[in-house]
Parts: sequence; structure tokens; C-alpha cells
Amino acid sequence: MASLKAFYTIPELYKYLTEDFGPKKGGHAIQRKVDNVYKGITYQELKEETDAFAFGLAALGLKKDDCVALISENRPEWVYADFAMQLLGIINVPLYPSLTSDSIEYILNDSESKAIIVSTGFQLNKVQKIMKNCKHLKHIIILNDHDDVSASDNLFTFKQIQEKGKSIQKNNPELLKKNSAEIKENDVCTIIYTSGTTGEPKGVILTHENIISNVNAVLDVYPITKEDIFLSFLPLCHIFERMAGYYTAFAAGCTVYYAESIEKVATNLQEAKPTLMTSVPRLFERIQSRIIKNIESQSVTKQKIFYWALQIGNQFAAAKKKGNVPLTLSIKHGVADKLVFKKIREKTGGRLRFFISGGAALPKELGEFFEAVGIKIVEGYGLTESSPVITANRPDDYKFGTVGKPLPGVEVKIATDGEILARGPNIMKGYYKKKKETEETIINGWLHTGDIGVFDSEGYLMITDRKKHLFKTSAGKYIAPTHIENIFLASKYIDQFVLIYEALKEYADAHKIPYKNEADLTNNEQIYKLIENDMAKLQKQLANYERVRKFALLDKPFTIETGEITPSLKIKRKVVEEKYNYLIEKMYYGGMEKD
Repeated sequence: MASLKAFYTIPELYKYLTEDFGPKKGGHAIQRKVDNVYKGITYQELKEETDAFAFGLAALGLKKDDCVALISENRPEWVYADFAMQLLGIINVPLYPSLTSDSIEYILNDSESKAIIVSTGFQLNKVQKIMKNCKHLKHIIILNDHDDVSASDNLFTFKQIQEKGKSIQKNNPELLKKNSAEIKENDVCTIIYTSGTTGEPKGVILTHENIISNVNAVLDVYPITKEDIFLSFLPLCHIFERMAGYYTAFAAGCTVYYAESIEKVATNLQEAKPTLMTSVPRLFERIQSRIIKNIESQSVTKQKIFYWALQIGNQFAAAKKKGNVPLTLSIKHGVADKLVFKKIREKTGGRLRFFISGGAALPKELGEFFEAVGIKIVEGYGLTESSPVITANRPDDYKFGTVGKPLPGVEVKIATDGEILARGPNIMKGYYKKKKETEETIINGWLHTGDIGVFDSEGYLMITDRKKHLFKTSAGKYIAPTHIENIFLASKYIDQFVLIYEALKEYADAHKIPYKNEADLTNNEQIYKLIENDMAKLQKQLANYERVRKFALLDKPFTIETGEITPSLKIKRKVVEEKYNYLIEKMYYGGMEKD
């Protein structure tokens, strides 16, 4: 489905949404939790809140091409603030709420942000710590109401800014209309700092054309309509959720529900009953793990019924793709659906048409598992630098183990060394203040993604690894580690090579292995042998030179806070190698290891 009408800038989308479409459609643009109940925000309320805030930003002297940072969890005010900035031509610099004060300081200085919008007192404290080091920063705006925050030269609440705006609006009611009319396609919309798995963050400059072209391309290939309901839980500061779960959802006239947190997604799914949702493989892994864990705690009879149903589901999905479902299989599938699959789908609200997965590779087996259950996951691929989608599987044209086919208007080719190159209107303008890095990344109009891939015989793109992750063994063999790592996700004890301690504790309890904490488990010889045997089974399919020979067990998982993974849940290899260098050395020269 196409967007509601042709849009070329974010202000054009906002104007149509709040002045034409919204009043005709009625209903709510956004739903969020208030006192534990979802309550709606109408299009008129969206306009009133946004306009007042935009006028307020203008009252602070902020203008076109100024940078303003925004650090907040997903909430309606994120949308108000973003739309307000776009109406004035202010460049939105979104930050992850998990960032440290040092990282915030670096980005504020590099972007020369004149103001920062923070969500809570916790975020405010982080900014106040480093404000004296940020020479361009003049104003802080806090979204939450705080009794102890009184308007001062540099600190305001969201509502105080809106009050300032309302007085300006009375005297100059045409200000927003005039300013937004001057915003052009090639103007900068946002600078998004990539967390990166190595090196310091780089500011990706994206224009209105970059993002809107991606929105339009997505709506060309996905059947999204004004009847659809999105549940949004991925960070809006990440370009995937911002483009797909925010701009695309609004461009199609959908209603967006905000999840309370990743921990509450399971509950919010049943409350919001979404028809569409963007997600990352990590969520699907969690759901699958819970399903399997629940099944394995039940009687042998119920386990047999589940695994029989799963087998039937796989057979049915394969036959359906070929366009030939035998009657007996169809009958069996109806029974399996009633006994097993329908109950699982009800956990997602019961109305989900499909998930859109991005951010990391979706293991083939995971896609097939959910397809068997009757939940479709379509995976796309892209980077912040491409706004973000380059290729995508379609709901009616998909293949697990691939990231689909190029979006309309986007060209993709494979370089001689296997690197994926992309060209199109969605490719970034460049890295902010980094001419050299820009020229190394965009060559003759082609974005060098840093990913290694290949097209299969049917035109689906397969990602095999990151270019910089390839390494050479002492025998001269080149190895791409990602597909090897993904194999181990099949183990219930391993998750991205991070042990799931609940499963280990169950094993230890069943085998009377004494322990006080996770460290006791990881240092236990029996536990080590358990993992060793599990890994041996899993890597039988690998070539001899690809097999994992030595490993170490950690007693704590990688987290964003401790710096081993990015906010989009990708492992920072360089950080891990540096932080656990002593363990790596020990694997090679002594201690528990796999020979």
C-alpha cells in the first residue's frame, strides 16, 4: 500500500496527518499507558501539543539547522518534540537513554547541540554533570514535571516551554507555517550517532529525502493500511523504529501503541492486540525459549502433541508455499492449530498479521519455528547510513535465511571482495565533520556497507558476515564467525555465547551439583562438560577448521550498561576481546578448555 499521499518532507507528513487525514478519520493517533490503562491521544491533541512545543523552541531562539539533542524512552513527547523540531528545520540528534555522561558529552560537543531534551531526573543528572564541558549547550528541557524545576536561564520543563510557545503563537500565529514551508527535501532532518562496535561514534547525516524515500519504498511493498495497529517498543532513537514504527506507521494512517518497556512487551501485546510490529531477533528468541520451557515442564503426552503439531505446521507451511496443500494435511493442521498454535498466537494479541524483523540476523530456524506456529516474520536489512532499509523480505515473497530483495529505488551489488554495496535516495549525506570517513564509505555514490553477502539464484540477498570480522586461521583458512555463532543459539544453555543460567541451575539441581551463585556454575567441571558435549553435537555440520576448539564460561551476561553490546544488541567484539583478554590468554595457555 502507498502512503496516504505523496510526502517529500516530515513537515508535509505532519501537516496532512493533523490537518486533513486526522480530522476525517477520527480516533487516536497514539495510545500510551496512563495509570496502568491504555489511553488515546487524538490527532487534534497531537497537533496542539506539538505546535505549542515548536513555538516554545522558537521562543528560545532555536532555528533552522540548529542541532537539538533528545534523550528519552519511547513516549508521546518523543513524537511531539521530533515533529516540533522538523517544523522549525531544527536537526534532531537522538540519543540512547542507556548512554553514559561521557558519551553524551562527546555527542553534544561533536554535534554542537544548542539544547537537549531529557525525559527524567535520572537523564537530567547525567547532563548536568557534564554541562560545563559542553560549550555550545544553552538549554535543558525535561519532559517529566518536576516540582523542584523552576524556569531559569537554561532549565525548563516541557510544559514551561509550551507555555512560552503559546504566548509567541498569539503574536505570530503564522510562524510555523512559514518556517515549515521552507523545509526542502535535501535539508538535514537528523544526525544519528551510530554506537558502533569499534571506535568513537560517528554522526550519520540523514535528509528528509533519505528518510521519506525509505518510507515510501516500504509502503510500496508492505500491505500497511490505516486499519493497522503498531506496538512500538524498539528505541525511537534507532533509525529502524523511527522510520518503520513511527514515520511509516503515521504515513499509512496507523495507530501506534507504546509499550511500557521491553520487560512488559508480553503483557502489552495482549492489551494492544497489534496487527503489525517491528522487532529484533532477540525478542523472538525470548518468546521461543519461553514456549519451549513451558512445554518441557508439562506431561509427556502434551510434549508429544506439541512436537507433532510443530511438525505438521512445518509441513503445512512448505506445502502452502508450493501452492499444493493435501486435504489430509489441511485437516491435521486444523487440529494442530486448535490444540496448540491458536493458544500461542493469543499471547501476541491474536491479531498479528506479521512481524518486521531487523537490527540483527534472524536465524533461519527461528523464522521457520514461528511460521509453523502461524506467526510470520519478514526480515529486512540495512544500516543507519541507508535510512535504514536496503533489502527486505515481503509478506508474500520471503525466504528464511535471507534478507530479501532490494527495496524499490535502491540498487544493490556485490563487490569483487564480497562486500555489499548500495545506492539510492536513502543513502546518507555523509558523516558529520568526518570527510575522510565519508569518502571511504561512499565511493562513486555507492555505500560500502562493510557486510559480506551474496545473492542466491532467486535474487534474495544473504548476509554471510561483517567484512572486518573475517579472520584467518593458522592453516590459512578464512572464517566468517557469525554463521558459526548462530549455530550455537540452538542450545538452550547458550544465547549469543552467553549462558542462560536458569537452564543451568535446573540442570545442576537435577544432578545434585552444589552451587551458591553463577560463578560456582561456570567454574564447575560437570557444567563445563555439559556445555562441551552440547557444542560437540551442534557443530557436527561445520567443517573441521571451523569448529570451536576452546571456550570460556562467563558468570555474567553481556549488557549495554557494561559496554559489551550496542543498544541494538550487537556484540562489540573489540570491547569483549579487550575486557576478557585474560580469559582468551588462559584458553590458549591453560585452564579449562576444549581440545
